[in-house]
Amino acid sequence: MKFYDREAEMEVLRNNRIRSAKNSTFTVITGRRRIGKTSIVHESEKGNRFLYLFVPRKSETILCEQFAEAALKDLDLTLINTGRFKDLFVQIMQYAEHNNLTFVIDEFQELENINGSIMSSLQNLWDTHKGRSKINLIVCGSVYSMMVKIFQDAKEPLFGRATSTMKIEPFEPSVIREILKDHNPNYAPDDLLFLYMVTGGVPKYIELFMDAGATTKDEMLNVICTEGSQFLVDGEHLLITEFGKDYGTYFSILELIANGKTTMNEISTSIGKNIGSYLVNLEKRYGLIKKNRPMFSESGSRDIRWTISDNYLRFYFRFIDGNRSYMETKRFDILRMKILEEYEEYSGTVLEDYFKKKMTEEEMITDIGSYWDKKGHNEIDIIALNSFDKTAKVMEVKRNPKKADLQLLTEKADRVSELKKFSVKYGKLSLKDM
Repeated sequence: MKFYDREAEMEVLRNNRIRSAKNSTFTVITGRRRIGKTSIVHESEKGNRFLYLFVPRKSETILCEQFAEAALKDLDLTLINTGRFKDLFVQIMQYAEHNNLTFVIDEFQELENINGSIMSSLQNLWDTHKGRSKINLIVCGSVYSMMVKIFQDAKEPLFGRATSTMKIEPFEPSVIREILKDHNPNYAPDDLLFLYMVTGGVPKYIELFMDAGATTKDEMLNVICTEGSQFLVDGEHLLITEFGKDYGTYFSILELIANGKTTMNEISTSIGKNIGSYLVNLEKRYGLIKKNRPMFSESGSRDIRWTISDNYLRFYFRFIDGNRSYMETKRFDILRMKILEEYEEYSGTVLEDYFKKKMTEEEMITDIGSYWDKKGHNEIDIIALNSFDKTAKVMEVKRNPKKADLQLLTEKADRVSELKKFSVKYGKLSLKDM
């Protein structure tokens, strides 16, 4: 699959490379695995010679061997390998005093696991040499919690050292549509919805489908429900490292949320213990869930419904994690049938999420969300506000537009006193509007 989008991120990286010819730059790139961090860096450096080092989960000795090999291969530079990362890093900083250099360290957070003193050594070396060196240092990391700790915790050595920080997000709806259209100009709305439902715009997942020639809902479903499919195992692979020994409780919480138990009381009752601290970690530390409050509620309101913020993980915990027995017995046909059985109901909620993102991307919107009253009733799918001109859009989302009731929608909106400050436009959105 060709390289799509990422113009803003590429511009930051190009500007930092230019700046580094006079002053050292230090760019931190975070984002979930499969989001394309490495691809963005390689694309931005296309045509330029640069040093690339992937940090394996191995010993410091092996890391240094790979470091020395990479320097020789990428720069024709022979490093004196002492077996200590800091000794090789200082040689690179010294080399950059006379040679403008881009140095990319991928899966940077693994350095912490290899040798806990490396971060302090890097702080000292960076502070000592950055004024004389002309280095464009780029570090990428996929374990979100560790990257946040390394660079945003004031107690950590590298706090405040980054000159640029970016978190790579999934593709916007317009880019997902562009990719699918490039590979299947005659795609149906359900094909686009299924692609968004499973991938959420994560480039690697889209690439897996496109490279397999799977551009329709049924073809994509076949790719998922196949022995050896990455879609069947990636959820576990992504999160085991993040969660460590507590993964069982975290997995249970995510599965409950994916299956519709979205309040803390519902989740705690099902788990059998208070899970407040786990929810805080899932939101703040891991970035995997987010709060949904009804529009116009106060920021401190306890009327919260939790949702998994990553589409693939939401799909994984709804359909895959709880159905492992079918994979173990190789009954992929039953797994496929279970996904299809719940598809229309499940995809209806995904369709709401899609339109919120699409409207945010395409229109002047200052706030967008859903609404429900204190009893959990009088629900409105989408309220989108423009606080500058005091206009609002109140939308009902249905897969089938014939099932939308604009008269009922108007009556619901009339009960929301906050909307009286806005000029309101009512409408319906369905598959044909994607």
